[in-house]
Amino acid sequence: MTEEENIFAGKLFFPGDPALKAKKLKAHNLNIDFNRLHEDETEARNAILHDLLGALGEGSFLQGPITFHYGCHTTIGRHTFINFNFTVQDDARVTIGDHCDFGPNVTIVTPIHPMLAAERIAYPDENGEKKRLCLAKPVVIRDGCWIGANTVILPGVTVGENCVIGAGSVVTRDVPANCFAAGNPCRVIRELTDADSVANKLGV
Repeated sequence: MTEEENIFAGKLFFPGDPALKAKKLKAHNLNIDFNRLHEDETEARNAILHDLLGALGEGSFLQGPITFHYGCHTTIGRHTFINFNFTVQDDARVTIGDHCDFGPNVTIVTPIHPMLAAERIAYPDENGEKKRLCLAKPVVIRDGCWIGANTVILPGVTVGENCVIGAGSVVTRDVPANCFAAGNPCRVIRELTDADSVANKLGV
């Protein structure tokens, strides 16, 4: 198996593998190219995003600046808005649905490094060769979610459809659909209902 196949199979992988390093270098350079452009240079920005990402749906917009580790491991659906300073360490796959909104400074991480210092320095691979290895778990954000500013979403998390994640949350576990969740660690506060309609806030 290639190191990329090891990632997607949930196995230990070697981030220093030349093929992985080449993909990361391409992404890092494209991040810089995108971030140098003005917001109204729409055609050039979109061309970079389509080269950088695994998929980008119609009508989606990334404000920038952006930082993707691989880029090609991330897919973004249709009509999704992503605000300033979006960071995605997408060693494993990151899947973002349609009609999502992201506040500023949202970070998504997929790698899991060893807890023990000695194992972070070197750990034997399947052939017994000691290398700097890690794991990664995918992140899924389903359709219709609002991710508040300064939220961090950790490896292996799935956020269900139509959720709202409160600002400053650290999401360590799955969030069921149609919920408001917040905190560090993030927990479900309540199910979203018609009582949460903006109509109830008018005139306040």
